[in-house]
Amino acid sequence: MWRVCSFDSVRSASVFRTQPLSLIQEDTLPRRQILNARQRAVLFDLPTDQETLLRHYTLADDDIEHIQSRRRAHNRFGFALQLSAFRYPGRLLVPGEVIPSEITDFLAAQLGLNPDDLTEYAHRAETRREHLADLREIYGYKMFTGRGARDLTDWLAGEAETAQSNADLAQRFVERCRQHMIIVPGITTVERLCADALVAAERRIETRIVERVSDDAKRKLDGLLSELIDDRITRFVWPRQFEVGSNSADACRLLDRLELLQGLNLQPDILDDIPPHRVTRLRRQGERYFADGLRDISSDRRLAILAVCAIEWAAAIADAIVETHDRIVGKTWREAKKICDARVDAQKVTIEQTLRSLTELGSVLLAARADGSDLNGAIADHPGWAGLETLIAQSSKLTSALSADPLSHVKQGYLRLRRYAPRMLRALDVEAAPVSTPLLKAAQILSGEAVSGMRPIGVLRKTSKWHRHLRTETEHDHRLWEVAVLFHLRDAFRSGDIWLAHSKRYADLKQALVPVEAAKSVPRLAVPFDPDTWIRKREWPMA
Repeated sequence: MWRVCSFDSVRSASVFRTQPLSLIQEDTLPRRQILNARQRAVLFDLPTDQETLLRHYTLADDDIEHIQSRRRAHNRFGFALQLSAFRYPGRLLVPGEVIPSEITDFLAAQLGLNPDDLTEYAHRAETRREHLADLREIYGYKMFTGRGARDLTDWLAGEAETAQSNADLAQRFVERCRQHMIIVPGITTVERLCADALVAAERRIETRIVERVSDDAKRKLDGLLSELIDDRITRFVWPRQFEVGSNSADACRLLDRLELLQGLNLQPDILDDIPPHRVTRLRRQGERYFADGLRDISSDRRLAILAVCAIEWAAAIADAIVETHDRIVGKTWREAKKICDARVDAQKVTIEQTLRSLTELGSVLLAARADGSDLNGAIADHPGWAGLETLIAQSSKLTSALSADPLSHVKQGYLRLRRYAPRMLRALDVEAAPVSTPLLKAAQILSGEAVSGMRPIGVLRKTSKWHRHLRTETEHDHRLWEVAVLFHLRDAFRSGDIWLAHSKRYADLKQALVPVEAAKSVPRLAVPFDPDTWIRKREWPMA
């Protein structure tokens, strides 16, 4: 059920003069709609749910005292309604507005009035103007004009840089008005102010990025739009056409793109104080354009989009290279294991025959022992000493085959890894935790950045099976050592012991940690932040 407030929009023109300046001018100014109908309703509709009514529409004793000072029931009701609307959603009631019955029933119950009393309110425009002036004087509400409006507009300009969306900025603006007891202007005014602030913030961010780019880098960025790869595709489009690969050729193609972007000499720190969602938005804009479209954009915007795309694509390609390396290492391991399994399968018949011969020999010896016969004679009769020697030799050979480790065969993937690994290690900006510092030094030796005549095996885990295999290698054969280092690099990326300095997927795990002060403000984390307290709660009670 709905009740219509008597703010009749067609009664007279004087009714409109009671509205704030923003409402008077809304229809005469250009509209910039940034909110959809649902978002508008969330910000400006009068509440109907019980929780919001209890929070914002419950009248205090002093409120009721001011309300009861009005002479007639409909004026008391209207005064209370305007006060409640000021508090939430924080705006003026407009002529002809429909008032939900939940509100009228809730206020009527507190004032001891009949909900239908509201229909007689504000037949005189002067009454509404008087009530508006009284509310502003008693409670300190201010219209969106003058110094307060200028301060809010300046505040909005700063908030626009960090706002996640149009609705987010509008929500912040409305909340700010409520906090400072400024009556929220009309919806189109709010949308226009937010749209202007968002556009200005976008321009400032673009200018800030471009100012940090060197002249040489700007020239190279513009070159991406005109220089061609294989006379068919621009250097701007080519780097973004990539995907995770599964072989060394795919890794080399990814490295080609990464090295092109690294040749632009753009430092990722030019985006340090740029909100992540702004960076993402610029990157997505760049990915929607082809070279011809970007050439038509203004200089700062074009260069900002190009710079962001170059940095973001370089990070994404680096992640793809690490994942491709992970797949190649996994493929090498599976192939080595397949070789072991194939060798076991090839010996299946021999294994069966050997086990049958050993079983027969055991049966003969046990029978001779039971009869008290000479065991030497039993062996000489069946299978014979020569046959026994052959059987033992065959058993030893089969034991070695069955106990073979796939690590014995991973060296067969050396050439596959060698085609891209040194180049990969030179191109990636890898950092390591202290526990993996030796592994990082080994990677530098493998890449050729560090010269070393020896290949230390101390970079591998002490419990690793690699040590047993590496000790059997000749002094000048480093193939297995290099394969071992690349396998350990794959595992270290997975565990987070090493990471890429600028990455989405393989970044330092510390970046995912929440500061202690921020964690303390989360009520759902019922965890003691003092380690001693945490330990004491888990100690066994003393007898």
